[in-house]
Order: sequence, then C-alpha cells, then structure tokens
Amino acid sequence: MMKGIIGKKIGMTSIFEPNGKQTAVTIIEAGPCVVTQVKTVETDGYNAIQVSFGEKKEKNTPKAELNHFAKASTSPKRFVKEFRNPDVQKALGETITTEIFAEGETIEVVGTSKGKGFQGVVKRHGFSGVGEATHGQHDRSRAPGSVGGSSYPSRVFKGMRMAGQTGNEQVKVKGLKILKIFPEKNYILVSGSVPGHNGSIVLIQK
Repeated sequence: MMKGIIGKKIGMTSIFEPNGKQTAVTIIEAGPCVVTQVKTVETDGYNAIQVSFGEKKEKNTPKAELNHFAKASTSPKRFVKEFRNPDVQKALGETITTEIFAEGETIEVVGTSKGKGFQGVVKRHGFSGVGEATHGQHDRSRAPGSVGGSSYPSRVFKGMRMAGQTGNEQVKVKGLKILKIFPEKNYILVSGSVPGHNGSIVLIQK
C-alpha cells in the first residue's frame, strides 16, 4: 500500500537534532492536495486516487479540465498525480495534508534534476581526461579519448559515454527521513537533499 502527496521544494537549511547533531534538511511545502478522482477495481481495473496541487487560472484551463475539477468542487489545479493502492482512504473532494505522515518516517522523493545543458565527459561522466600535458598534447586534458575501433567495428556503439545534455531528468531519492513537520504551514523537513531547483514540484511517497 502507498501513500503520497505533491509538494514544492522551498530550499535547504540545517537543524540540530535532540542529540546535538547538526543535520542538513530540505524544506518541502507538502500540499494541501485535493482528491480529484477516485479509481476502483470495478470502474477502472485498479485502485488509485488522483490528487491535485497548485492553483491555476480558469482562463488558462481547458473546458474538459474545468468539468473534471468541478466534479470535486475545487478550483483548477496545475499539477495532477495518481497514487496507486493508497492506504489512505479519501473521498472525492477531500483534502490531503501533512497529517498522513509522521516524524521519523522514511520516505522517497521524486523530482526533476537541475538541467545543466550540454556538458563534456569530465563533468557528465567523471572522466579524468587524456592525461598530463606532455608528449606533444595540446588542449587535450579534458578530451574523451578514443571512442571506437578503426577497421572493426567501424562505428561507435550505442550507449557510449560521450558529451551531451546533462540533468533535467526524473530522479528518485530513497531512504530520506522526516525530521520535522509544521502542519500549520504544510512544511515537511526532510533529511538530506532532494532533486530539483527551489520552487520545483516533487512527489513525496512511502
């Protein structure tokens, strides 16, 4: 069974635990999320709840979405996510807040990593470069080196680690611990870092 919520990464700070240890934490604004659809085995073939987060202007919302959110008696939302086999039973139009989590729980956070554009092999894959600047080499310290055979196979194999676009991909971080919850502000303080820039949308699930 799974429980989850949509949140927004606020930023990072550090707190002192009761034993005096200083721990880096990420502040996440978790919800409140509205249940905009409840799926069951009888109607959809599986159990799931669809939750929505973030306000969206009505003029920028297609009519089909307006009618969908109207069924839940809520305003249009920007982000929609489905959680299968939820262990939290919620009805259409109900709100999900930080109350579904408890301090000390271990969770996983899914987000989109920061995009770093086109990067070379040293930054993208951790290559060491061709070597020292001797033996007649010129500006080759960060070059990838040989990438394929000559007469055979006469091509570069797929998956070869080369320069290219870096970041901007979905990343899941497991084993994060909830250290503190501020229900009045919908804030969750999670140990360590989570993917994405400040203000990015993340999924918190257990």
